[in-house]
Order: sequence, then structure tokens, then C-alpha cells
Amino acid sequence: MNAYSTGWLKRGFPWVYPAEVVRGRARPGEVVQLRGEGGSALGTAIADAGWLAARRFRSTPGPLDEAWQNDRVRAALRLRAAVGPDTTALRLVNAESDELPGIRVDRWGPELVVSVDSASLVKLACALAGRLHEALPIITGAWLAERRDPRDAACRLPSPRRLFGEGAESVVVEELGLHFEVQPSLGKDAGLFTDMRQNRAWLSSHWRGARVLNLFAHTGAFSVSARAHGADEVVSVDLSDAYLARARRNFELNGLDSGDLLAEDAFKALDRFRRQGRRFNRVVVDPPGFSHSEAGAWQGEKEWPRLAAACLRVLEPGGWLIAASNLGTQSPKHFGAALAEGADRTERRLRLIHEGTPGPDHPSALHFPEARYLKFWVLEAD
Repeated sequence: MNAYSTGWLKRGFPWVYPAEVVRGRARPGEVVQLRGEGGSALGTAIADAGWLAARRFRSTPGPLDEAWQNDRVRAALRLRAAVGPDTTALRLVNAESDELPGIRVDRWGPELVVSVDSASLVKLACALAGRLHEALPIITGAWLAERRDPRDAACRLPSPRRLFGEGAESVVVEELGLHFEVQPSLGKDAGLFTDMRQNRAWLSSHWRGARVLNLFAHTGAFSVSARAHGADEVVSVDLSDAYLARARRNFELNGLDSGDLLAEDAFKALDRFRRQGRRFNRVVVDPPGFSHSEAGAWQGEKEWPRLAAACLRVLEPGGWLIAASNLGTQSPKHFGAALAEGADRTERRLRLIHEGTPGPDHPSALHFPEARYLKFWVLEAD
């Protein structure tokens, strides 16, 4: 490795970029030993051939054998012990932050979903699934899902496939006493974002009597939680009829009235509510990084000022704008600037009253800043 890469690896950073490799070649998936300037040992990695040249799994030389795998699994499970018994949907392995770069493992009740950022990691990921199966007798099945970083060349990804077990198409999981139906066979889109669990928990004591608008509602987790904790009115908006059908099912599982489930573009819905004079005192907005609709394309960072302004036009004075962004490229500073610009457009002011984080099953290693992608802000509007 060159001097630049050597410095970062010594500080714990787990990635090696192609331009940083001075000597040596390896096939994707091959276990390699990293050496810095002067031949210093920098640990054990798995080679790749995409936007990364290698991902480091050990900071010292040594094999990625069964004993090492068991150590990593035990360390990950110790951290997840902080998640209570009333939750059966959680992340067991969080990639770089659990010193297993490019590998994520989610538990959905008795099922695992193992996700890899590169085909070069499939062999190790499958072995780790086996170690987790041994450690958790409740697990009866597992799926493997491949995902790709957008910096890698576009390619057709295989559909998630069974690693072991013969589970049902969907399973019902529990989150803090509420129930949700998920589909592990869909991989990362199983149907519940567990990195929002702690934020739903914080909000649970703030829903009573509220009139809630949930935009980009997905399968309705925030909507279900709001209704379960006393919201008087809940309106859920999402472009996808399929997502809203899953949201309706989640309301049914909890014996709750679903309220309005509206399949339409968020901006169109907000403009209609504005013209009708319809107001809310809680507006939840958690958009995807990118999406299309008949009204145009939603492009993450660029659209936040317009979205914030549209939300504020239907938010009562003293109401809360509950805004979330999972764009790792958007810093908290830029997120705040975008929200402030939206407030300026409506001649209103926002005050940050709570900043949420993912729970203990989504740790963020300090030596890996890319892990701190989530911004979850609760803002009071004057």
C-alpha cells in the first residue's frame, strides 16, 4: 500500500482503493495480506475488482477461519444484547462498524437476510450465516442478497436466494410491542427499517392527540406507531400501492384503524392539503435518496428545501416537522441548511428539539465516518 493508504489503515479505516495498491494482484474473493511502506504488516483483507481493491477484516495477520468468525459473531451478538426481548427485527451484523466490511445480517424473527456489497464476499458471508445459525437456535432459515454500491459498474444482480431452511414467504416480527409483516425474500426491502426503531420509540410519548401526516410512508411503521400511541388522525402518503397494501396489513395486525392511505406523489398531496386549508401538527418526512413519479424525479439533496417548504405550509404553528435523510453524502450541516432554506421560503423558523440516532444494532465506528449516514431531526416550527 502507498503511504496514504498505510496511514488510513493504521487508523482503522477498512477500505483500500485501487490507486493505493503499489504492488501485487489478486482475484476478487481471494484472501490477501496487506503490507504498508517498508513492508509493515497491515492485516488480512479480501480482494475485489470494483471501486475498491480490498476490504480489510483483520488489522493483524491471520486467517479468516472458523475461530476468527466465531469471535466476530460473539462480539456482534454482545452488542445486540441491548435490544430488548420485545423486538425480533434487528441488525445482527452492521458491516464496517462490526469489523465485517461489506456484510450486513438482519434478523427477521426466525429468518436471516445476509446482504453483501460485492460478490467477492459471498463465501465469507455464507460462513458467517452458519456461525450465527449455530449461536441462535431460534433461526430456522436464511437468505442471501447481493447489493451494489452505485460507484461500481452497473450489472444485473441476482435475486435473493435461499441459503438454508424453507420458511414462509412472509413472517410477522415484533418491534417494541407492535407487530409488522415482513418479506425476507425481498432482501433489503423486507418491509421495516430497523435503524428507525429508536426514533419511533422516542416519538411514542409524543403522538397522543396528534394529527399526523406521514409522507413517503413505505409500509407504515411510523403511522402504525403513531396510531398505537394515541394519534387522533393519521394520513399516510406513498407513491406505491403495494407499500400501502403492506401498511394496511400492519394496521390490521395491531388491531388499529389505518386512517387515510393515499397512493400519490407527496408534493401533489401537500399542495392539495394546502389549498384545502388542511393542517397537521406532526409531519413525518423520510424520503428515499432517489425516486420517480409523474410529477418528476425526487433527487435527494437538491429537493429538500422545496420539500421542507411544502411541509411547513401544512404544519400548524408549534407543530413538529420530523425530517429524516439517509443520504451518506449529505452532511448534517448541509441537511440543516436545506431545512433552513425551506423555512425561509415560508417565512417561518425552525428549532431543533431532538436529534435521533440508530439503535445499538446499528453502531457507527468512529474510524469509519461513512457509517454515520442517518440524520433524524425533530424540529418545532413557529
